[in-house]
Amino acid sequence: MQMTGSTIFITGGGSGIGRGLAEAFHKLGNKVIIGGRRREVLTETVAANLGMEYVVLDTKRAESIRPAAKEVTSRWPKLNVVINNAGVQRVENFAEAPVDEREFEQEIDTNIYGVLRVTNAFLPHLKQQPSATLINVSSGLAFMPLAQFPVYCATKAFVHSFTMSLRHQLRGTSVRVVELAPPWVKTELDAQHQISVPTGSNMGPMPLADFIAAAMHDLASNADELPVAGAKFLYSAGVSEKAKDVFREMNSR
Repeated sequence: MQMTGSTIFITGGGSGIGRGLAEAFHKLGNKVIIGGRRREVLTETVAANLGMEYVVLDTKRAESIRPAAKEVTSRWPKLNVVINNAGVQRVENFAEAPVDEREFEQEIDTNIYGVLRVTNAFLPHLKQQPSATLINVSSGLAFMPLAQFPVYCATKAFVHSFTMSLRHQLRGTSVRVVELAPPWVKTELDAQHQISVPTGSNMGPMPLADFIAAAMHDLASNADELPVAGAKFLYSAGVSEKAKDVFREMNSR
């Protein structure tokens, strides 16, 4: 994608991967607008990055997304990049006891409905730009799930599948559709859980700064699916060249 001279909107941009991407793009001279539901986090991020802007947005709520999209596109009409980054991750064990539905509803509302609604709200504007990019942040766990996060992994598999279809539907338009799949990254989200790894394994979280550097390097390429660092192992286990051939055959008409 074009790494400079863009106007970029990032959901979940006040912390973690979203903030890291926002600051990296900001340092390259792009106009960056971050969205999120926690105003205090947004204002802190913007204060640390002169010229960055924010819009309060709760991706769980359709009634929040529509006015936010209208505000962003009217205030920054040159908007040409939207990054669906906001995500929620919960630990659930359906084998132990019934899971509180409110827990997985939040994951589904944010990770699935949020992506669908943000895409739906911003796509008409992006299609009017000479060149635009929509980036959906999935996860290495979209391709090989970690069982302690069953709903999260399933929602990220949805993001992968939806992104493939959306990319196909938008072929021939000015909008490029990219999937960015992070590995296990040390963020605020990661700190909420005690993630189980095999005894003796060298698996561990990737430092956020290292991930952002790798992600920015990969985003500068022309690839449409970008499993970053450790996510490449999970991606290669879950996606084969044969699968891509079958997809092309199924969607050749």
